[in-house]
Amino acid sequence: MTATLVKEASPPAPSHPDRARRRRLRRRGRIVAVLFVLPALLLLGALVVYPVLFSVGRSLFDASGTRFVGGENYLEMFRDPVTLKAVRNTAIWVVIAPTLLTGLGLILAVLVERIRWATAFKLLLFMPMAVSFLAAGIIFRLAYDDDPDKGVLNAAAVTVHDAFKGSSSYPTARAREGDGADLTKEADGSYVTGADVSPGGTAALGLVGVAPKDLPGEARPAAPAASREAASDEVGGVVYLDFTPGGGGEPGRVDEGESGLPGMKVEALRDGRTVASTTTGADGSFRFTGLDGGPHALKLPAENFAPPYQGISWLGPALVTPAIIGAYLWIWTGFAMVLIGAGLAALPRDALEAARMDGANEWQIFRRITVPLLAPVLTVVFVTLVINVMKVFDLVYIIAPGPVQEDATVLATQMWLVSFGGGNDQGMGSALGVLLLLLVVPAMAFNVRRFRRSQR
Repeated sequence: MTATLVKEASPPAPSHPDRARRRRLRRRGRIVAVLFVLPALLLLGALVVYPVLFSVGRSLFDASGTRFVGGENYLEMFRDPVTLKAVRNTAIWVVIAPTLLTGLGLILAVLVERIRWATAFKLLLFMPMAVSFLAAGIIFRLAYDDDPDKGVLNAAAVTVHDAFKGSSSYPTARAREGDGADLTKEADGSYVTGADVSPGGTAALGLVGVAPKDLPGEARPAAPAASREAASDEVGGVVYLDFTPGGGGEPGRVDEGESGLPGMKVEALRDGRTVASTTTGADGSFRFTGLDGGPHALKLPAENFAPPYQGISWLGPALVTPAIIGAYLWIWTGFAMVLIGAGLAALPRDALEAARMDGANEWQIFRRITVPLLAPVLTVVFVTLVINVMKVFDLVYIIAPGPVQEDATVLATQMWLVSFGGGNDQGMGSALGVLLLLLVVPAMAFNVRRFRRSQR
């Protein structure tokens, strides 16, 4: 019986040497992989995970970091008008900048395919990416300067404005009070004669405040014009610079050597209404003919003394955010164009050619074929730019002047200003950092999911 049992028992299966060897190699491979990944994990933990956890913890304490306040910083964050303005500006950035960049990148990518020097054009548009945000901020801070002699944009604006609407030649001119024709300054900046002039009479309207070097080149002496008499049906006179070079002369009287003021607009008033207007000649003389009988007042309108057009206040409270977004577009348009262009190059050309053969025009092909096929690429570009826009700091901090820094602030700059830029409230700054993280994480997760889906 025992022998039978021993005979029927099956012998143990011999261990397979190759299987055990493979197990040892897999175990060793995991150890080697962990050793290679460990430095990266340590850096990730030290530079990302630990700061995030520390910021979350720090946001629950007061400015000094000694008293636990719980969610008070988060509540205060949404009660502070400056922080609310930062949230609003960040929302403007998120909506406008990625949309414009994606649209510009798509249009430029499609157009570049049709030009001969496509590579050079792409390189030219991509070059701003090589410029740091610090340098780009300084460049645009100068470009947006209010002084047309420094800011290139205002220089262009002034040139275009003056080409269509001339500026005053005498912005500093003013009447000599109490002398001469007794000019009185009105509330709107114009000057009106105190004594009326009847037909056949003349008036000498003296002004000061104009440097001889600033006189127009066609200006001529005013004395000969002042000596002319007006006809019986005319009102005449001269507008002159009541200043004698080298000294001397009598205030309120046209002396030898005093210059006329050409191009000065003069109006004749009757009962407070303008009935005629004219412009002075090279010697400052003017004449009104065909006036009704009776006395008339003479007026030098305010447009004669209007200050020169100085351009647009690009960095004022109203335009500072759009101006900074413009600088951001200059930097990132090449990035969007190159990425979308790469997606455009991978489109199936047979679909485009088939549409052309079926009679579709280029706009229909673009709208119904190109854009739908590029939708995954456009989405990735848009979401990537949204993530980048939420973290924008350098351009806002550098371009916006101090007085309007609050009007241009975004969450990133507000976080820095509250924590280190004078606020010294790192509890509130940490809360802003956590808010910024919570806003960025969904966009990052969406991008990662799309990337994994495209890999599959």
